[in-house]
Amino acid sequence: MKNIEKAAQIIKLLVLDVDGVMTDGSIYLDAEQELFKSFNAKDGMGISCAIRCGLQVAIITGRCSPIIRRRARELGIVEVCENVKEKRSALAELLQKYNLSLNETAYVGDDLNDLPVLTQVGLACAPADAVEEVKQVCHFVAEKKGGCGAVRQITEFILNARGDWDKIVNSYLQEGQGDAQ
Repeated sequence: MKNIEKAAQIIKLLVLDVDGVMTDGSIYLDAEQELFKSFNAKDGMGISCAIRCGLQVAIITGRCSPIIRRRARELGIVEVCENVKEKRSALAELLQKYNLSLNETAYVGDDLNDLPVLTQVGLACAPADAVEEVKQVCHFVAEKKGGCGAVRQITEFILNARGDWDKIVNSYLQEGQGDAQ
């Protein structure tokens, strides 16, 4: 079994799926477009804290949505790969762009289309309600469900392993930090 704390210590890139990870997986459509998605503020704070601690955060999703782009902007996520059919290729482009390795990468996914990436990265993570096949290949399975704090739990785990979480908490003991939620 992989030492997940040791794997988390070297993470420099956190890649997130959206539906079922950053959201509860519900997709609300009208006749023409996606109407809304529900995001968790605690997940957002975790992402903001991760970025503040120097983690690169990216989204790779099979959907194309202005809602996803807006949420990414709010949180400071600059890498948003949408309408991706084969997530390994999108991840390879990110790794090349930032000169990173798979071992320096954490990926959070919840369904079968995430398996090719989850089986390659240094830290494979999933929300509690991920499909069983995904949970079986993950190093870390959150206690929280997708869209309900799983991303926050995963970011805290990584930041704790890197020695950054106490710094974040101490900075808030002084005053607010302006992190987006």
